[in-house]
Amino acid sequence: MGHIRLGKLPRAKRWAEVVDLLGLGAGSAAVAAATLDAAEADLRSAPQDPAVLHAFWLLTQLPDAARSDDFASALRDLGVQVESAPSVAELGAALTQAIDRHALEQRNKSDLGEMAQLAAVQSLTGLLQSRVPTLFGTTPDDVRSEVAKLATEKQFGSLAKEFFADFSQRFLTYYTSRELPSHVGRDRAFPELTAHDAFNQALDVHCQQASRIVETFAGTWYSKSRFEKTLTPERTAGFIGYALTKMRRELKRGD
Repeated sequence: MGHIRLGKLPRAKRWAEVVDLLGLGAGSAAVAAATLDAAEADLRSAPQDPAVLHAFWLLTQLPDAARSDDFASALRDLGVQVESAPSVAELGAALTQAIDRHALEQRNKSDLGEMAQLAAVQSLTGLLQSRVPTLFGTTPDDVRSEVAKLATEKQFGSLAKEFFADFSQRFLTYYTSRELPSHVGRDRAFPELTAHDAFNQALDVHCQQASRIVETFAGTWYSKSRFEKTLTPERTAGFIGYALTKMRRELKRGD
């Protein structure tokens, strides 16, 4: 078993277009579009990656686990190992470990999987932290209550939007970060580090804006599948593939 790493872009012809755009100091939208062209095969493989699939599938399962009689027990049934009602931090750590274990069991630990793992944890904990009381006033019941609210069409759509924005940003940064430092410095596209940071921030905003395209669609899909009791890994894989296709088109349309 090995860590399956992406890494063929620098030898691909389309990568030269990305390098040229970075060298010219092109905007984040243009660079994102070129990078997606160069990395299209990798992005298309994401729904078949065990960790990508498991990360998002777990997000679909957590709301109903929070609505069960015993949240901690329901989490353990999902492979999310907690000893008692978890805090936001404990839930995030347990979710991370659950996705890791699944990837190891499938003998398929990949960079795409790690991106999805981080996106799932960040989207969930970020959303919860923005909604629960202050750090010292938060109780496990507050956390459970907020996770349970994600079972609605609108709330799950918001969670999915954050997931796909974060995953897309990590995916694009994974590639552009290889070349971007080469264009920082005097008489280069990015004269100083602040320009470099501004580019990355713009890329993040671009992904956040593009992710709106999946928000309503994700909520509708989740609500319908939950009602029909068909939130299976297989159905989830189909959704991820379609959602990433919509994201890819929207990101490229922003160029």
